[in-house]
Amino acid sequence: MTQLPVTPLKVGIAGLGTVGAGVVRLLQENAALITARAGRPITVTAVSARNRSRDRGLPLSGLTWHEAPLSLADDPDVDVVVELIGGSDGPARLLVARAIATGHPVVTANKALLAIHGTELAAAAEAAGVPLAYEAAVAGGIPVIKVLREGLAANRISRVAGILNGTCNYILTTMREEGRDFAEVLADAQALGYAEADPAFDVDGVDAAHKLTILAALAFGQNVDFGAVHIEGIRRVSALDIAFAEELGYRIKLLGIAQQTPAGVSMRVHPAMVPVKKLLAAVDGVFNAVLLEGDFSGPVFTQGRGAGAGPTASAVVADLIDIARGNHVPVWGAAQAALAPGRHVPIAALTGAYYLRLMVVDQPGVLADVTAILRDHGISLESMLQHGRKPGEAVPIVLVTHDTIEAAISAAIGRIATLDCVLEPPALIRIEPK
Repeated sequence: MTQLPVTPLKVGIAGLGTVGAGVVRLLQENAALITARAGRPITVTAVSARNRSRDRGLPLSGLTWHEAPLSLADDPDVDVVVELIGGSDGPARLLVARAIATGHPVVTANKALLAIHGTELAAAAEAAGVPLAYEAAVAGGIPVIKVLREGLAANRISRVAGILNGTCNYILTTMREEGRDFAEVLADAQALGYAEADPAFDVDGVDAAHKLTILAALAFGQNVDFGAVHIEGIRRVSALDIAFAEELGYRIKLLGIAQQTPAGVSMRVHPAMVPVKKLLAAVDGVFNAVLLEGDFSGPVFTQGRGAGAGPTASAVVADLIDIARGNHVPVWGAAQAALAPGRHVPIAALTGAYYLRLMVVDQPGVLADVTAILRDHGISLESMLQHGRKPGEAVPIVLVTHDTIEAAISAAIGRIATLDCVLEPPALIRIEPK
């Protein structure tokens, strides 16, 4: 009996930067392995890129080039559209919407697009009956989307906590290891290519918040709601804070945390004091990690490279293999009609312990004034650090609170900052449970 030839899955890629070129290279170099696992060959037939003449270090002859990304969705020789342009709007959004409308499965690495427009795109994909896959949008080569959407599909997830931005993790790790301050380490990270020339999306927490929005939608069966995420970056974390954290038994990490509570879902991105014995505390450099807590699975910890050509391309091709196999999972893990209405808990309702560092004039009565304000707001102290005495000069005082409510500590800090003896805005960092 003669075996009929297997029809290849034909892919059109928009964006041939680091990741796009990595996808082409991976499909070429691991073609036999991918064919075996996908059940059919996966081949790139068309691309769209701004600079056609740029040397990308790999053979691109025989591919159809489209000047306009949108035309990939109308190419009869394209079965799947891979969007690697980036950005929440503009060509990326238009291409994904057009591809879905024309019945094309879509693979994207675009976390900003999904965090902002994921609800409408998921509804469109469901109506069209086509996959919208995005393993590469969160944590690069870590298969956390598959873990949540498939591996833990039978679990109620109570909490997601992760190091979701490699740039910030690299900066905080280097600050700790070398005792240097933020601005200096950021400049080095930019020179090494770990940080963009304009690093705001990374260091101000926006990139991590995009990813957390996606994880929370999957974890809690809700539509994306980027506007509900409380966002703080790492610009105000000092080498002094990192040193005090070590002394207290913590490491400072930029965490994305989403938690189910009786009042709704809490979503926040901010620097946090992580106990050194916790797995997240040991994740250094450009690595990402995500900790998921399921009711039957218990804690599930994943770690790996969160960016780069290889890890991100690996995630894109994993989605392509699923599509080649005919695996089709709802975008947010369940049909749109089954998603829960979003009920979100504001940061002011958060309860936990806090690290508070004050730069004060070393003079009698300072500590009494500060503790009186804390007492007025119902805040009690677990410990205090002050090294040496410098009468009349600036000294740091570190206070660690017992569990209290965010609204109370915020109000107290507002009053403390007005004291004449306090020389700069107080530093406040939330503490993760031990």
